[in-house]
Amino acid sequence: MKIVLFGASGNIGRPTTEELLRRGHTVTAVTRAGHVDGLEHKALTVTTGDVTDPAVVAGLAASHDAVLSAVGPRIGQESDRATIVGAARALIDGLRRAGVTRLVTIGGAGSLRTPTGARVMDDPDFPALWKANAEAQSEALDLYRGVHDLDWTYVSPAAVIGAGERTGAYRSAGDTLLTDDDGNSRISYADYAIALADTIESGTAIRRRITVAY
Repeated sequence: MKIVLFGASGNIGRPTTEELLRRGHTVTAVTRAGHVDGLEHKALTVTTGDVTDPAVVAGLAASHDAVLSAVGPRIGQESDRATIVGAARALIDGLRRAGVTRLVTIGGAGSLRTPTGARVMDDPDFPALWKANAEAQSEALDLYRGVHDLDWTYVSPAAVIGAGERTGAYRSAGDTLLTDDDGNSRISYADYAIALADTIESGTAIRRRITVAY
């Protein structure tokens, strides 16, 4: 596949770029700086681009098979909502303009449901630093859920995502937070990248939110 990947130099975007290249895909990696440090590949093109600008999205998406957005929040940044919701609006508009229908985007875990039916971010112990980010991600999900002419998939990670080994093993579900037998919800960046690559390759979970965790 020919895939445009926004946010290719981030904690999620970098391993996802590497995973897609490992599988033989051609990747146009889009970053703010126009480079991904230390990553070179014959099937990789790196460019600059603003994911919140629908014209830019349309121009980059044209002639590609799919778009993957790994643009996520930065802790405590007041601009997060503008980036997260702005990216959702621009991706929807830009893909329509380009005539590209397949979109996979990373999401947040805050809007996932606990076994009680409550949202994760409504728990009194939810970190205040992440609350605005979680609300912005939830708003973006609502935007996608109103879209019926694009084959989008919104992929929420576990409650905790961070550095770790690439095991190739994960579980998936719908709108409910996944936890292990000890009540922990986690996944590594590397295995989240595998899940994103699996999702874009399989063409499943169309117009749905899914979540992945160990």
